[in-house]
Amino acid sequence: MSKPAILTPDPWQRLQGLTRARVALGRAGVSLPTREVLRFGTAHAQARDAVHQALDVASLQADLQDAGFASLAVSSQATDRSMYLRRPDRGRCLAAESLALLGDRGPSLWAPRPRLAVVLADGLSSLAVARHGLPLLQALQPYFPDLPGLPVIIASEARVALGDEIGQALGAGQVVVMIGERPGLSSPDSLGLYLTARPRPGLTDAQRNCISNVRPEGLNYPEAARKLAFLIAGALKLGRTGVDLKDDSDTALPDTARPAVGLGA
Repeated sequence: MSKPAILTPDPWQRLQGLTRARVALGRAGVSLPTREVLRFGTAHAQARDAVHQALDVASLQADLQDAGFASLAVSSQATDRSMYLRRPDRGRCLAAESLALLGDRGPSLWAPRPRLAVVLADGLSSLAVARHGLPLLQALQPYFPDLPGLPVIIASEARVALGDEIGQALGAGQVVVMIGERPGLSSPDSLGLYLTARPRPGLTDAQRNCISNVRPEGLNYPEAARKLAFLIAGALKLGRTGVDLKDDSDTALPDTARPAVGLGA
């Protein structure tokens, strides 16, 4: 007489091939299998590490320089990670020395009043911007060949709204904040893109367009770049973003994401 199986498989196990969500885990008696308990613990630890891990600014700047992008590093008024997590308002405002740096160094690196500024922000996952920021810029470059001549700002302890003050300081027509999103148990390195026209302090999320879950396992670089290019081009024509700018990129003709003019002046 054969012994009963220790593990009871889940009949929905085929769904695991369709999603990275924690489904069809099976059971051992009335509990989860040990491997799933261990996997959950690992995923939870990765998510916590992503929130608390500091961005390696020097390494990111070196990679950007090797790829032809000039950058400046700034920080918010949150002086450390603990303050950043406890005081979201501090992460939305530039430190005084960073604001002065943009005014002093910005004009020497980039043309005045660029049409677009890029902010690479640590947000809630420095892992996301470290892994995906540069590859996404490179995927976006075919749409805008003058992209390497535009401002790239690396922001530490940053919230999305920090891009408004950065964009205003640079006189940029638009700012796109590429920021680490809140980690999930299957996505500790998800990158979010927030595009804002006429950036200035006091704007709300209703005045931005968002593209979420940018990473190879989510929205891949070419697709994210296509959507972002479509929105940038639309904002150039409309002069606005947010609820006034619709993402019709999935139904648009292939060339409509390519603007008729460059972004640098």
